[in-house]
Amino acid sequence: MILETKSKTNHRANIVAMYVYPEYRKSGIGRKLMTAAITKAKELKNVEQIYLTVTSGNEPAKNLYYSFGFKTYGIDKNGLKVKGTYFDDELMVLII
Repeated sequence: MILETKSKTNHRANIVAMYVYPEYRKSGIGRKLMTAAITKAKELKNVEQIYLTVTSGNEPAKNLYYSFGFKTYGIDKNGLKVKGTYFDDELMVLII
């Protein structure tokens, strides 16, 4: 998690990346990671919002984030480019 440092945005934290190896998916590791990140953010005095980005087609990850209360607030069209293929990113936020 990265905390914003500027005075006008220091109420925000950003989850930059989270990855669970395929052989460990559906074992609860992703939920434990998100729980730990949210718990840590709540312990920090200034943090009021947590932001993350998820590839639009990644339904399992999106469902995990929705289950914690994250909401989509925008789409970054072609936000990701992998080997010449573009993917949209969903911008999500959790108000804590």
